[in-house]
Amino acid sequence: MAAIERLKFRYLRTLDTKDWDDFADTMIPEATATYSEYLQFESREAFLAFLRNTLGPHVITEHRCDHPEIDVDGDTATGTWYLADTVLIPAHNMLLRGAAFYTDRYQRCDDGRWRIAHTGYERTYEVVLSLSDLPSLRLTSSRWGLLANEDGIAPLQRDPGGTA
Repeated sequence: MAAIERLKFRYLRTLDTKDWDDFADTMIPEATATYSEYLQFESREAFLAFLRNTLGPHVITEHRCDHPEIDVDGDTATGTWYLADTVLIPAHNMLLRGAAFYTDRYQRCDDGRWRIAHTGYERTYEVVLSLSDLPSLRLTSSRWGLLANEDGIAPLQRDPGGTA
């Protein structure tokens, strides 16, 4: 169970840091993903392509999972997790907050490591706010070089020295 918890936490960390190669390694190649009836993926590569396209450096995310309910049966397992997430898209002046329950299936692979065979969640709620409604809000730091300016939030290029 501890190895599966570590796997899920690695999945979340690599998703939020956009470490796509390490993220891909959290899943088997045949992994599927389902997020409501509108987002369904039949392979790890299809899911990864979607995430790379929609959650690039212009989108800041925070995913937190806890309260795991994990059942192991030999080399397979299932898990249910409580998710709280935040998505910030400065270019669109948008902030999303939500919660959901993840339902995962896991498989122990030939190398002895657990990986995700299926993942997905069902939302309990989701709210979207316009950052324009929060005039005092300023994004003052981001791993991807998005910094506040006098007119609000503007994407800036990170210089080689890493200062913005």
